[in-house]
Amino acid sequence: MSDKVTLIEMGPRDGLQNEPRQLPLPLKEELVHRLAGAGLTRIEVGAFVSPRRVPQMADSGALLARLPRSPRLSYGALVPNEQGLAAALAAGVQEIGLFTACSDGFTRANLGVDVEISLARFAPLAAEARRQGVRVRGYLSTVIACPYDGVTRPKRVASLAARLLDMGCHEISLGDTIGVGTPGSVAPMLDAVLSEVPAGQVAVHFHDTYGQALANLLPALERGVRLIDSAVAGLGGCPYAPGASGNVASEEVVYLLHGLGMSTGIDLAALATTGAWVSRALGRQNGSKVGRAMTAHRHQEHAS
Repeated sequence: MSDKVTLIEMGPRDGLQNEPRQLPLPLKEELVHRLAGAGLTRIEVGAFVSPRRVPQMADSGALLARLPRSPRLSYGALVPNEQGLAAALAAGVQEIGLFTACSDGFTRANLGVDVEISLARFAPLAAEARRQGVRVRGYLSTVIACPYDGVTRPKRVASLAARLLDMGCHEISLGDTIGVGTPGSVAPMLDAVLSEVPAGQVAVHFHDTYGQALANLLPALERGVRLIDSAVAGLGGCPYAPGASGNVASEEVVYLLHGLGMSTGIDLAALATTGAWVSRALGRQNGSKVGRAMTAHRHQEHAS
């Protein structure tokens, strides 16, 4: 199995959409440039959702239209419906994300419908995106537990992941949305999913609410998963999961992977600088311990 791991950067979308302060469009554009400059090749830059519900994503079309195109870069965006898909395609999106959950309670809070209805709505969106030559990524939230419905059965996750794959999704992102998983609960969930979906088409998306996100990556890596969702500076949270913190910080993931002798193609120093920069722009503490440590070390070196 390859020792090359690909990070899918969530900061500009899953991160910023859950930050209380909005980042102006020019700074969003700079954030994506900085991330690409640090070596990230897959960046989720926006979401074509209701601007009333998620005002931080209202300029996603404008951002996509401003970003330079490169063979090495892929920009993705979340799409909830036909209107969102049309806007994303018009803006030149290269990959769309369709998002549902393993629990009806979370899906109703997020989309206003249950899981079965969300899947029925997504089928024509996936077909149209693929017809237009755009890749489709499937997101499954609450793969460990739901804040409304409780613990999620691994077989439920596996069944839904297989259905998204059959719908035409080229990969499935498994999200521990409220960050309650541990390696002990993540491992059986992954075993169930990997019995239905090839490891090369599985990504993991761990939030760090209970400080377990990095630990949860290890059973995924041991099972051959080589796609990891993360957010620079640990940006974000989840509006439907009270108390949930952001995605695992990209800096932490890169530090771990490089320490394991795995390759990412990412310049950790440049990534840490980006995390410090966006944290200042948002007026928040840098959520990456690696980023804070590297920034403090640089300041110490300058002082001496």
